[in-house]
Amino acid sequence: MKRAKIIGVGAYAPRRVLTNPELEKMVATSDEWIVQRTGIRERRIADPSEATSDLAVKAGLQALAVAETHGSEVDLVVVATCTPDHVMPSTASIVQNRLGATGAGAMDVNAACAGFVYALNMAAGLIESGRAKTVLVIGADELSIYLNWKDRNTCILFGDGAGAVLLKAGDEPGIMSSTMGSDGSGAGLLTIPGGGSRFRMSANGKKPVGQYLTMNGSQVFRWATQMMTGAAEQVIASSGLNLEEIDLFIPHQANMRIIESTAKRLGLAPDKVFANVDRYGNTSAASIPIALCEALDKGLIKVGDNVVLTSFGAGLSWAAVALRWSAEIPERLSPWVPFRQTFETRVAAVRSALRRQQRRVGTVIDETLHRDS
Repeated sequence: MKRAKIIGVGAYAPRRVLTNPELEKMVATSDEWIVQRTGIRERRIADPSEATSDLAVKAGLQALAVAETHGSEVDLVVVATCTPDHVMPSTASIVQNRLGATGAGAMDVNAACAGFVYALNMAAGLIESGRAKTVLVIGADELSIYLNWKDRNTCILFGDGAGAVLLKAGDEPGIMSSTMGSDGSGAGLLTIPGGGSRFRMSANGKKPVGQYLTMNGSQVFRWATQMMTGAAEQVIASSGLNLEEIDLFIPHQANMRIIESTAKRLGLAPDKVFANVDRYGNTSAASIPIALCEALDKGLIKVGDNVVLTSFGAGLSWAAVALRWSAEIPERLSPWVPFRQTFETRVAAVRSALRRQQRRVGTVIDETLHRDS
């Protein structure tokens, strides 16, 4: 049976940095209060001109470049997000078009902060079954647009970003085991009510209902530490490993206290746990792939290492994978890569423009023939 292995990684964070001292001017809080309770010191905020697909494309291009793979070689693009560009079409379809992945299917996965690991599990299953050979998985979110900047319990936590991995079929172990789960009885603990069929537009049709993210922090904290621990233990056991054989543990970057509590429950030493929540905040589905990229950049993962990823999110959902790292990530990309990708994305843009023009012309011809008949 073919195994799914990661051959490329990429990440993108918006330029704007929002620090705790800046938040002190926006809401009743303090740098000390935020750091003590969350470990977060700053987060990235997307520019109003940046949609989720824009972040996803930049991360996806980097993953393709690292893997020296063309968009045309990708069989499927999966974007894990709970902040899509539109209710429809899928953000993945927009990303697929801009990457020039003309032969690829495209779909979004919404498991909130657990979405990336959900998508990773699904992609691995398609590769293992032989139904796909190359899958691009992207986690991208802009939760800042749903934050109430007067609510210090939520606005201090979240940031924006995107991370991506390219999976390919291979004979080496790669992803060894995975698990996914959900407990919908807790769906109301972490939610953005507005925008769906349950909470529609208000009577005047203008002001959205329930547009802000709401969270029961204490209950989510207790549940998250239990479920991330249980999911990690499950994939470690099902992969045939023991705790001592885990080289690096990368949990969802939601809150430093949750990360530390989960690591303590598992019995992992601090040097085997990766965290960057202090600089990015909770980037939802993007948090694990961004952390994975940084861990690789710091030389914390080498070929043959066993890595565990575990996450939780709204739903309430959770997911984890255990994988054996098998890709040599180049320290420096070929200088031709930027030129090649610029050419490919421009060709994709021209193709897209031509297809739209063909449809317009076809519509005019159809309408003219209909009138004449």
